[in-house]
Amino acid sequence: MRRAQQHRPHHRVRHRARAVSLAAGVVLSAALVATASATATAGTATGASGAAERGGAGPATGRAPGSGPWAVPGAEPAAAGTDTEIPVEYFAGPGAHPRHTLVPARTPDRLAQGKGALAPAQQAADGEVTPIVRKGAEGDKVDVVFIGDGYTLEQQEDFHADVRAKWAEISAVQPYATYRNLFNVWSVDAVSRQSGVSGDPTKDVVKDTALRSYFWCDDLERLLCVDTAKVETYAAKAPDADLVIVLSNSAKYGGAGYNDLTSRPGYDGVATASSDHPDSDQVAVHETGHSLGKLADEYFYPEFGTYTGAEPAASNATKLTAAELTAQRKKWYRWIGQTSPDGGTVGAYEGGDYYPKGINRPTENSIMRTLGREFNLPGREAMIAGFYRHASVLTSRTGKDTVLGATTVLKVEVPESATVSWLVDGKEVTAARGRTEITPRSLGVRADGRRHTVTARATDGTTAVKDPELRKLLTDSRTWKAKG
Repeated sequence: MRRAQQHRPHHRVRHRARAVSLAAGVVLSAALVATASATATAGTATGASGAAERGGAGPATGRAPGSGPWAVPGAEPAAAGTDTEIPVEYFAGPGAHPRHTLVPARTPDRLAQGKGALAPAQQAADGEVTPIVRKGAEGDKVDVVFIGDGYTLEQQEDFHADVRAKWAEISAVQPYATYRNLFNVWSVDAVSRQSGVSGDPTKDVVKDTALRSYFWCDDLERLLCVDTAKVETYAAKAPDADLVIVLSNSAKYGGAGYNDLTSRPGYDGVATASSDHPDSDQVAVHETGHSLGKLADEYFYPEFGTYTGAEPAASNATKLTAAELTAQRKKWYRWIGQTSPDGGTVGAYEGGDYYPKGINRPTENSIMRTLGREFNLPGREAMIAGFYRHASVLTSRTGKDTVLGATTVLKVEVPESATVSWLVDGKEVTAARGRTEITPRSLGVRADGRRHTVTARATDGTTAVKDPELRKLLTDSRTWKAKG
């Protein structure tokens, strides 16, 4: 794992426990009544909800406009488990645009009180870590950690099966599908005393669960919140955690994205999803667009008006037109005019990063705007670069400190789109180019009693990454000593 923002609430604004004021903020008080909408329509990106919800105040303009996902100016991300209220992104229904609100980092007392202790057998199993997918050492891969909630001791195998099913759904989405081998997947057993999730099927249902997850968070039925301190405790048990996904034992649609959150294990945020709803994987995929791709949301709220700030930092939001992007060679100009996998042609479409005017997005309707869609071409590029910020293009199960004998078999693993070259004492052995398995003798290492170096170098030649700066992430090498 290699390590590397922020979301502004629209639903309503409360005092945050870090004494950060919304000095520059203005609360727009237009009431929003979310109505059913499974179809994204151009010009109406308010995220009409899949189920009717209560109206709320309009968005707070507290973060520096265009600076990334919904932060209060000057505030550091909230620490997991504090009493601070945390910005979350939520999804009112499949096919709907996301929305935002502030929620407590801790579960409310009415859902957390009176919890009983685990029995000895439950305690023994609680926190057990299982490798679901193991493609390499933690330092070489993106490590995804699933934690279950609402699974009893007897249901932990069900949880493992749900993890496998959910990861299969997530990793079927591009560019995950092409880069499956860059990921390790771990499950962490969180043993609950009761099966299910609070708020399912109705608001008054209270379950005694390990992570205290619950629907009807902030009085929004589909918002599935969790106690972030408890999530951190379990995530820390895994060997590493780059992405954390909480699967709550429920077939009810719901989820949330905590993207303004810091943690001791080092993960950037938490995504929650119901385990058995067929569309809940899309919640996690969208959230990784923020955490891995550093992508801005591409939907907008009409009441935000016109953006007048500096050029946004995110790679998929700009003040420039398509012609200006091309003339100035900025951001996604290399993709303009190409057909995008989310449909249509890459250009500069008005509305994005929450503003209906003044900011443009690359395509009409990618997954960063509406669940169930694909990443657009610039988004895929950003995601692949994000993978490689945590993972290496070249890995080997032979340790770097291993001294190779003349006939030691050395294997390396690379993505299908990568090519491998081999060097002995810094000089390429062209006859070995493209091979993923060699011996020092086959490379021509001489039996002269001296120590030599054997280097494998790999470059991912994918055409899905065009930016030269991002392409630097797609090359890596590894060197071993060899006995002559």
